[in-house]
Amino acid sequence: MESLLKEKVAHIVEQLYSYKISPDQVLVNVPPKEHACDFTVVIFPIAKQAKKSPDQAASEIGTELQKSIDSLAGYEVVKGFLNLKLSDEFWIQFFSEKSLDATYGELPSTGKKVMIEYCGPNTNKPLHLGHLRNIFIGFSMSRILKAAGNEVVKVNIYNDRGIHICKSMLAYQKFGNHETPESSSTKGDHLVGEYYVRFDEELKREVSELVSTGMAEDEAKKSAPINKDIQQMLREWEEGNTPVRDLWTMMNGWVYQGFEETYRRLGVDFDKAYYESETYKLGKSFVDEGLANGVFFKKEDGSVWVDLTADGLDQKLLLRADGTSVYITQDIGTANERWNDFHPDQMIYTVANEQDYHFKVLKLICAKLGKPYAEGIYHLSYGMVDLPSGRMKSREGTVVDADDLIDEMETVAATLSKEQGKMEGLDAKQQKELFRMLGLGALKFFILKVDPKKRMVFNPEESIDFHGFTGPFIQYTHARIKSVLRKDTSLRAERSNLRHSLETLEKLEPIERELILHLQRYPGTISESAAAYSPAILANYLYYLAKTYNQFYQELPILSAEKPEQRDFRLLLSSFVADVLKKGMWLLGIEVPERM
Repeated sequence: MESLLKEKVAHIVEQLYSYKISPDQVLVNVPPKEHACDFTVVIFPIAKQAKKSPDQAASEIGTELQKSIDSLAGYEVVKGFLNLKLSDEFWIQFFSEKSLDATYGELPSTGKKVMIEYCGPNTNKPLHLGHLRNIFIGFSMSRILKAAGNEVVKVNIYNDRGIHICKSMLAYQKFGNHETPESSSTKGDHLVGEYYVRFDEELKREVSELVSTGMAEDEAKKSAPINKDIQQMLREWEEGNTPVRDLWTMMNGWVYQGFEETYRRLGVDFDKAYYESETYKLGKSFVDEGLANGVFFKKEDGSVWVDLTADGLDQKLLLRADGTSVYITQDIGTANERWNDFHPDQMIYTVANEQDYHFKVLKLICAKLGKPYAEGIYHLSYGMVDLPSGRMKSREGTVVDADDLIDEMETVAATLSKEQGKMEGLDAKQQKELFRMLGLGALKFFILKVDPKKRMVFNPEESIDFHGFTGPFIQYTHARIKSVLRKDTSLRAERSNLRHSLETLEKLEPIERELILHLQRYPGTISESAAAYSPAILANYLYYLAKTYNQFYQELPILSAEKPEQRDFRLLLSSFVADVLKKGMWLLGIEVPERM
């Protein structure tokens, strides 16, 4: 309906005021709840061009709209805004057409292929809460972008080489005593992470001993034997030393097995994985290309740079004097490889906002090199996740481990479900599945409801409140609707059998109308979420849809409605809400239970 209104207003403006605007320039908004209307047209920009007062222009446009749209029941002008109300007949007809549409919310194909990268972990420790925000945003955006009509490719990149990886390896070499995940009954990524923490502990111990002899702390860090050993191990890795490479392969293998188990628990996946160990040299040929074309320059020490001062940035190192690459060099090469692999129209990088500068540089360099994918590079920047106690630190072992957090959320879900009696008729296996669903739903929704750009604090207790702005509240609403529907035998047949009741329905109650208005906004919400790269828009929409349904449930009888057509309509309306809640939560990567 918004599209029709925009087209009509654009046409009327041209007819009344002799100036042309495109429908996209017409602003049609959702009005505040206190106004008894369905849509609001923002008149101020139009009035300025028409050289009319906002109220006069709104009144004139409203009069013409009422002539051209039969279903427009009325309009009002409020301080330069044109509020429009459509007839009940229009909304009943809309409901009749859309409530049985299995594809409702799936937008037409854009013809575009979008690649989205998310997760990007190091292979020296398990996934933690920071990774979870990255994964949840990236995975949900992959589904939202697909629902918005795009072909989507999901990729991961493993940071599997470098000094940080060698730290776990060296600590294991020194203190591991041939321990394995099997011998220690420890998940592989957790075991490797323990040795990463052990390295830091040993480094601190050695530095402390050197400082106690009178050595300055900075000098002590450089002189610590374990730090010298780690530099030697990195050199041996880069030279292809067989024992070092074998150790690296073994320990990374443990980590990958651990990651896969966590991915399965989270319900996320990828179409392809890239590995830094395979891509870190890829960008060097493009550095040579840039030097030959005069895009890059070489300093006296042999290092290669790009000058981005004219673009508002600074000079950026691309190759060190010894010829080794840096992260940006690797990313130039990886972008090109991904282009060759999939030819996406857009490459989205889900990476924390600490790397905002990095991705500005990457996009500029690819553009200067004339790469066809440069314009499509997009950084989906998100804020960090803190705990109520402060920031996490991997080296000190103070991170919130992803697996531990999932376990904790399932335990909290079990405790609250038992306390509130939300396990009607479920056996032990069904209860366990419900606790898993609620725990993950709470975790994912709490993170996704926050605009990705904002830094956030994760509080497990707040996330699982059955009555708050939470995933379990929406999950419970879905289960409540399913419970109502199970009590009615007529809905066990095809819902289309009840459509005849809508033919005699003439009037909607205010809360029924409000629910249909919410449902009508679902496709637009998907489009808006995709355009803004923000699952939070969809998450907020689903919460308010669930909240409105609960108000409807409290205000109006369903199975005991006075008239048969009211009962049938309210059952169909409930079923439509359940469908949209389930679809929308699935786009967020969240399952909803049939029973609670």
